Parts: sequence; structure tokens; C-alpha cells
Amino acid sequence: MKILVASHTYIVDLNCEKLKWLTKLDPEIEVTVVVPKRWRPGGVQNKIIETKERTEGNFRVVPVSNFSQNNQGLLCFGADIIDLLRDFKPQIIQVEQGSKSLGYAQLITLNRLLRLKAKNVFFTWWNLPYENKFPISLLESYNLRHTDGLIAGNTDGAEILKEKGYRGQVKVMPQLGVDENLFSPRPQTELASQLGISPSEFVVGFVGRFVEEKGILTLIQSLAGLTELSWKLLLLGRGPLKEKVSELSAELGIKDRLVLVESVPHDRVPLYINLMNALVLPSETTYKFKTLTSVGWKEQFGHVLIEAMACRIPVVGSDSGEIPYVIGDTGLVFPEGDIEALRDRLRQLMENSELADKLAHKGYERSMQQYTNQALARQQLDFYKKLFAS
Repeated sequence: MKILVASHTYIVDLNCEKLKWLTKLDPEIEVTVVVPKRWRPGGVQNKIIETKERTEGNFRVVPVSNFSQNNQGLLCFGADIIDLLRDFKPQIIQVEQGSKSLGYAQLITLNRLLRLKAKNVFFTWWNLPYENKFPISLLESYNLRHTDGLIAGNTDGAEILKEKGYRGQVKVMPQLGVDENLFSPRPQTELASQLGISPSEFVVGFVGRFVEEKGILTLIQSLAGLTELSWKLLLLGRGPLKEKVSELSAELGIKDRLVLVESVPHDRVPLYINLMNALVLPSETTYKFKTLTSVGWKEQFGHVLIEAMACRIPVVGSDSGEIPYVIGDTGLVFPEGDIEALRDRLRQLMENSELADKLAHKGYERSMQQYTNQALARQQLDFYKKLFAS
């Protein structure tokens, strides 16, 4: 099976592990990843990534000339993509830029013009309701009409596109998996000592951006009602609410229990997660549906959840977006923004070590079975086989 995947995501080699696993599962599988030759990450001015070709067995990354250097929807490719398609002759063409991307329409059209007869697949994270205006409505309609398979990063995203008229095969799974070699259970007694955390203290952890939609202020207010118990709050990240976090903690009389660590390199994040007795993702939906677009945000997945689960750390999450589906029955879920409900979930874990241990074990098993890069590769390969069978 020859699979061609197009996305700016795979400029980063770390993000390619799931696709590399596809070639390890079956020696007959070849994966070619098309990435833009030049890309400006996050639209950062004066920072351009010049990509290079990489090969590892039956897996390769090929930079192709591109139009638009910082917009997923507008990203499309130069004429050199034609020679690549002719030479490789893919049986699957997967574009991971959403349902309204020009790049997906371009590869659908080239698939037809070159008579490749490849299955057209796209990936999307988008999970908010929306309405399109011409010509975007025409573009999405064309893309959906010629799609054989949809991979959505969350349940809401799949449902929204069904409402838009999509009737083909659907798979819900994240774009990237967790690296179980990096995120694994490892005691961090020395690091705990460095941060002033004693073995008797229950460490509640948060990893992410310090912004209102991540629910960090709700978490602080919840913990303020548990001062009779011994705990520390470990916050790993940065963002515009940093000063507000400090002020609110002082106002509630819990600033001395706060351990704040600025963002660290990705390979050091597991060290801090392993300090925790529970990781909390208290995300809060903020979107407002308008006539032509959706303004705001809803949790698309919550990757830090599966990272904590892989470290055998029990997780607590709000019911925003995909969080309840990621956690399943392996953690505790509360209504988003509900301070008392979150306080109750935290109290349960602090006072019931057997429950905490049980959830930690179940979460670990779930992450290993469903969310490693190898597990995701198996799911993706099964999905491709269903497309050919149908």
C-alpha cells in the first residue's frame, strides 16, 4: 500500500512517529509525506523554516514548493507535486489541513486528472459549528463530495461534517500519539525536593497555557476550599494570566502552596508530570456561534491527558469538547466551570488513595492500548483497509 500524506505538521520529525509506525506494521507499506518547502510557524515574523528531505526505510519526507507560508487553509503546492504523484502513484492521499483547504481540493483534482484512482482522505481538528459563505461553501462541498474517508481528531468534528452532508467512512482519532518511551512512570524525588514539595503533600498538576479558556482560575478557586488537606499546586506553562494566577492565589490565601514553573522543553515535561498525584485539565468552552463563522474555542482533544495517563497519573477533566471521550471511565469528569464539582473530584482523589491508584492503572492501560503512536498507526491502517473493502 502506498500512502501519501500532506501537512505542515510533519515538518517536525517528532510528529512523524505514527506515520513511521505504518511502515513498521507492514513491510509492503510505503509512506511519503509532503511538507511545504518553506513555512513560518505560528505566523512568526522573520522566522522561516526551510525543510529538508528525510528518508528512513519505506518512510520519507519530501519538501514541495508551496503557496502561503503560514495559513493551513490557503496552503497549496507548486508544480513539482505533479511529478511526485506520477512517480509515487499513491493509493491513499491524505491531506491534514481541514475540509475547506485549497491543498485538499488541489490534490483531489490532481488525483482525478492523473487518473491515480487513489482514495481521498482528510484530517480535521475543527469542532465548532459554522456556516460558509460563497466561495468557501463551494470549496468545502467539492472536497466533501470527493472524499472517501474522514479522520477527525474529535467526536464533535465528525458530527459537524455529517451535518454538512458528509456520508462517507469516518474515524475519530488524534493526529499525534503519545511517546511511551518519553512519557512513562518515573519517580522524581530529587526534583520534588528542589521544588520544595514534600512526600506527604498531594500534588495537583496543570500543564498548558495560562489563559481563561484553560480553566486555570477555576482550578485555583476549587483548591482554595481544600485548605484542611495537605497539597501543592504545580503549574507548568506560561501565558497572559500569570499575574492573575499569582494575585488570585494570594487573595485566597494559598499562594504558599503554589509551585509555578515556566515552560520547559518537551522532553522534560514528563519529569514534572511524574511529580503529580493528579493532573487536571479544567478547560472551558468560550465559543459563540455567529452567522458565518464560530468565534471562540472548545477543547479539541487535550493531549496532556494521554501524556499523564502514560505516566500512570490519574486525570481529572472538564466536559469541554473531547475531554470526556479521551478520559472515558479511566478518570474523573466534572461540568466545566463548576468550582464545587471540581473540588469534589479533587477531594475524592486526595482522600481515597485506592481510587487514585485504580484510575492511574486504568488510565495507563487506556493510553497504551489506544493512544501510543503504534496504537494509532494500527487504527489508521485498519481504517484504510475499510476504505478499500467498501
